[in-house]
Formats: sequence, structure tokens, C-alpha cells
Amino acid sequence: MKTLILAAGIGQRLGGAGDNRPKCLLEFNGRSLLSRHLDILRHYAVSEIIIVTGYEAEMIREAISQAGAEDIVRTVNNPEYRKGSNISLLAGLESLDTDEDFILMDADVLYDQRMIERLLQTDHKNCFLLDQDFIPGEEPVKLCVRNGMIVEFRKKIDPQLEFDLQGESVGFFRFTADTASKLICVTRDYLNQGKDQQPYEECIRDLLLETPGDFGYEDVTGLRWIEIDFPEDVERAKSDILPQIMQIN
Repeated sequence: MKTLILAAGIGQRLGGAGDNRPKCLLEFNGRSLLSRHLDILRHYAVSEIIIVTGYEAEMIREAISQAGAEDIVRTVNNPEYRKGSNISLLAGLESLDTDEDFILMDADVLYDQRMIERLLQTDHKNCFLLDQDFIPGEEPVKLCVRNGMIVEFRKKIDPQLEFDLQGESVGFFRFTADTASKLICVTRDYLNQGKDQQPYEECIRDLLLETPGDFGYEDVTGLRWIEIDFPEDVERAKSDILPQIMQIN
């Protein structure tokens, strides 16, 4: 199975905590997020990893070389990374060239390795990861479920929407090759309409709401993870998340 990792962004909201590096090169206990991704994916025998780079792309390529992962990793550069994540998503999908399921993931997440295991073992042909233990607010990308089916996937939820449970999306997905083809079309449409700054999740949302029966989720509540967006996320990752996650030795 192939994996597509989005790692092109600048990480402006981190300020000085980012140390002018791509977020995937932030280190926790002496190991970068990227190094952890590579170790976990190799552990689960992922056949090819495609990383979409942009900001400080050479730093990421050097880190891949130092990790000895050049045999299974290739990079796709997005020189227009400042224009939003949809361009990165499209660049990655167009280079994927797969007729099999694949994993799509954000690069700026510290997580328990068992989340990847859940995606690999799921019975859902298109799968989200949902965590019910989250702090409500405008920042989390939320999944809403009614009668076992996902009915919304967005940061801002209509207050009139009825649902049985709600959780935060981890930012990791398993999709089929057919879904990849459809996602390419939707993303191209967004860009042609000038929607460069829309989050890439909106493209996925369009497909989800069009055919909700084609998508499912794995509830990973209890497995610890954190997306690194703000300086306080860095501190929480070090003090709270890292000690509680299962890691590759």
C-alpha cells in the first residue's frame, strides 16, 4: 500500500517554536515527526511513500536521506505552497499512480502507531479516523455520525444538524484508487474556481456528502495524538502525548 503525506506548509502559527523548519522536522525526544512517520510506515510494510514538499523542501529531502529511506520515499515539490493545501493535495494525487487503496495523512501529527494499523485493517473501503475525546471549538475538523453514517466533515457545524456522535478527524484517511480519481477532479474544480485557500478537507467533504455510503470510520478514541499547529501544541506533545503513545522501538 502507498502513502501520501502532505508536508508543504509553512507553519506560520507556530512562530518561534517552529525554528524556521517544516513542521514535520520538529523533534520530540530527539526524533522528528518525519522520522517517526517513516519508522511506523516501514514497520507496517508500506511499499511507497510520497511526500509533498514546499517550504524548505531541501531540508526534508536531506532528512529522508539521513533516515536511509530513499528506497521507498519520493518527494513531489509544490512551489506554490503558499497558496493553500489544495494545490499540494492535487500534486500528490496526480503523482500517486495507483490502482490500490492508499493512505493520505498530514505530516504535522504526533500519534500512536496503532492508528496506522487501524487504517490497514479496516473493513471500510474509504475510512476516516474519529476521536470522540476532543476539545470543542472552531479549530478541530469534526466528524458527525448519525445512524452509523458520517453526515458532516468540517470545522464549523450547522447547529441544526442532527447527529448521534461527534469526534475530531485525526487527519489520516484510507481511500480507494477510484476515490483518488474523483478527488483529483473535485480538487481541480476548486482550483479552477479560484478556491485555492479552501482547506483540502472541503474537497473530501464534497465526495463524502455525495455518496456517504461509500465512507466509514474507525473510532480511535483512547489512542493519543496531537496535531502541531501552535506553540502550546509543542509543549503538550512533549509533556502529555509522547509519554502515552505506543512507539516503534
